[in-house]
Amino acid sequence: MDERSSETARAAVSTKNRHVTTPFLLALIDKISFFAAMTFLRSLLALFTLGACFTLASQSNAATRHRTRVQAPKEAFRGAIVVDAETGNVLINDNADVVSPPASMTKLMTFAVLQDLIRKGTINLQTPVKVTAADSHIGGTRVWLKEGEVFPVGELLYAMLIQSANDAAYALANASAGSIEAFVQLMNEKARALGMTRTTFRSPHGLPPRDRRFADSDLTSPRDMATLARYLLLNTDILKYTSIRIRSFGPPERLKPVVMVNHNHLLQHVEGVDGMKTGYTGGAGFCLTATALRNGHRVIVVVMGSPDYRSRDARVIDLLNRGFAMIPADSPPFAANIPAPTPASDSPLQPAPLSKSDGGLSDASPVAAPASDSDSGPVITLTIPGTVAPAASHR
Repeated sequence: MDERSSETARAAVSTKNRHVTTPFLLALIDKISFFAAMTFLRSLLALFTLGACFTLASQSNAATRHRTRVQAPKEAFRGAIVVDAETGNVLINDNADVVSPPASMTKLMTFAVLQDLIRKGTINLQTPVKVTAADSHIGGTRVWLKEGEVFPVGELLYAMLIQSANDAAYALANASAGSIEAFVQLMNEKARALGMTRTTFRSPHGLPPRDRRFADSDLTSPRDMATLARYLLLNTDILKYTSIRIRSFGPPERLKPVVMVNHNHLLQHVEGVDGMKTGYTGGAGFCLTATALRNGHRVIVVVMGSPDYRSRDARVIDLLNRGFAMIPADSPPFAANIPAPTPASDSPLQPAPLSKSDGGLSDASPVAAPASDSDSGPVITLTIPGTVAPAASHR
């Protein structure tokens, strides 16, 4: 075979080998690509499954946390009660034992404990209270206490019950008992002594806990709050503070006083109303412990968990009217164990009128809400049967 023939033969063999090798390589590449693709898809599926499980777990945890937090009420109110203050008889019971956060109505027990400490001589109305850093950092409704300021106990009591000042309540508790924990212990001891079996206090002001959990909130019932209100009416001068609608706080410590406006919209607009305390947080809803004196008889109404202050106030007015109508004509008149309170000399307004002839009450006049805060809600004008037109705003 000559050289040309030999090269031709080698070329033919090479061509044949290429034809044999090429399909093999292509098949091999296809198999590698298939396995790589499957591996990638399996990895992607595993990642997706892991992500889905994590998302479901997160949603489950969030749902659990949501269920354990205090929820705002959807119904007209959670519970209510009407009591004859003299006899203690329950006139109306509407789910009165439901347990719910009282919000700022907690300050009624703070006042009760402070009155006990005053009677014991631990403090008095002139005892100076120096504001601490912790006192000044309390949020919500307040009188903006500053660290180092000094106010007498009496002035801070007005701030706590008129303005519903959380910082004032905290400062009073801290100074009188030495610590908040010690004061809260006194609050719960007082609750037990009064027979408030469904009540647990965790703060002197009623602000919600940081985790917003229902179990960690101040908790009570309408019946227990009525028990506390009756005790205060019979044994303390609570009305000296709660009957005042507008008062200044600050002088002479401050050059510019804070004008405090009572959050109880019914004062001076509803016959005989002269107390006692409102409350509001998102979880508690709108609450009110109210009392009125008519024709010598006194009625206590507690409404807890209303969705807004207008429906709360309308409900309280209705229950007051129904309660007074249910008291027998020969029932004994209300008689407190202390002298009747007199209005503070520096208060620009007098206590609420006791009869229609005194106050010129009408059946349908507007009540103006005070400025927005954690106790009262937004500024809205409402019309409630059995009210009178409000006095001019002092803000």
